Amino acid sequence: MKIKDIILALEAELPLWLQESYDNCGLQVGDPDLEATGALLCVDLTEQVVEEAIERGCNLIVAHHPLLFKGLKTIGMGSYIERVVMRAIKADVAIYAAHTNADNAPVGLNALLARDLGLKNLRPLQPLSGKMSELITFVPQDYLEPVQEALWAAGAGRIGAYDKCSFSSSGQGTFRALEGANPFVGEQGELHHESEVRLSVVLASADSSAVIKALYEAHPYEVPAYSLVPLANDYPMAGSGIVGDLAQQELLSDFLDRVKAYFATEKLSYSACDASAHEVRRVAICSGAGAFLWRAARRASADVLITGEAKYNDYFDVECRPVLATVGHYESECIATRVFGEIISRKFPNFMLFTSQLNSNPIKSI
Repeated sequence: MKIKDIILALEAELPLWLQESYDNCGLQVGDPDLEATGALLCVDLTEQVVEEAIERGCNLIVAHHPLLFKGLKTIGMGSYIERVVMRAIKADVAIYAAHTNADNAPVGLNALLARDLGLKNLRPLQPLSGKMSELITFVPQDYLEPVQEALWAAGAGRIGAYDKCSFSSSGQGTFRALEGANPFVGEQGELHHESEVRLSVVLASADSSAVIKALYEAHPYEVPAYSLVPLANDYPMAGSGIVGDLAQQELLSDFLDRVKAYFATEKLSYSACDASAHEVRRVAICSGAGAFLWRAARRASADVLITGEAKYNDYFDVECRPVLATVGHYESECIATRVFGEIISRKFPNFMLFTSQLNSNPIKSI
């Protein structure tokens, strides 16, 4: 298989359109048409990680944190970023990053953390917005069902835990076929009246091209009429952070002990409160720097928000509603390699995968 086949498998479940506007996910270095010899999965890109990939015979590195956030004006030896790029190019090693798209995806880091910690009834803590559109078209009554099925198959009509959603209402359409037209119904040069159904479906804006292509292929008219309208609605299936419920209440002290052990962190910090007096049932999680979500966690009635890092004042601001608990940025995102590995292995079970054995955490504690 080729490197681009691995990338397509990742982007099928961690689509790039889920990334935040400031981010730079995707293929950053390398030729996607090269035959893939193996992939090394990591959290961060360093010179040592590139050497590890080369030693293992891997010509693809899949990292959580993008190496390239800003444009490079030079590629030399001036910084570790330049040196990594230069070494990777010389060795024909491709570099791919899945960052906030992997955070926000329904099968991403936060979802896996939530499942590992035993949470149920999962939903995004802060759903993405401005990522949906509404398609409105007009279909002859007898062709409503095949057109619906085609649009649904292309990804339209999915709302939260529901699919095949649509709305239709009957009316009468008019048109006149001009010279050169090949009308499905009616005669050239004559005004035609047709009983039609107004069909409306919502879709992820990123699926617009595929849905419109499906409309043209399934619609009986030579030129189907449609409008595509951007929506400000939240996208309910993906977003920043996740929230869910434990099967039963736990004392905060017991829960935090479990969290500390799970993340194998040297330092778990939490809001100043009596951990032996608080109980936890609803839990919010955001890997990385997710303290900005504490207000969303409060609106969701979360008892605790687990994230990687926070500012000093964040612990004041939350007023223990919810309790803010931080486990370390790197520690909260180590699970990224599991996410990548599981996605690739589902598609290519015999492909050679390695998880980096290097601890690239730039923070050390004593």
